[in-house]
Amino acid sequence: QVQLVESGGGLVQAGGSLRLSCAASGFTRNTYTIGWFRQAPGKEREVVSCIGHTDSSAYLADSVKDRFTTSRDYAKNTVYLQMNSLKPEDTAVYYCALEYYGSSCYMGYSSGIDYWGKGTLVTVSS
Repeated sequence: QVQLVESGGGLVQAGGSLRLSCAASGFTRNTYTIGWFRQAPGKEREVVSCIGHTDSSAYLADSVKDRFTTSRDYAKNTVYLQMNSLKPEDTAVYYCALEYYGSSCYMGYSSGIDYWGKGTLVTVSS
């Protein structure tokens, strides 16, 4: 059973930084994509980042690409989302997502994701 455990959320002032971590376990295939989606109150879930089995596969949404980075520790099966210059509009629950096949993460299709973490809340105060 795949498990995705997120950590690193919290309350930060605008302009601050946070680093989210997603530790994956229980997967049965060697290649998969791990991404981060977020959902703000009253809004649909949207993709933030995706990374596959090579660093060159990293993707960041236009709204965050100048401020966020994503990386993957292959030995620890952990994906990170470094969030800098945070804005109040970044406030949301951030979900870790795993996809075995396809490109749903890169296309922003949450319906195509195979597994989800429970989410971690990020609150950015103005």
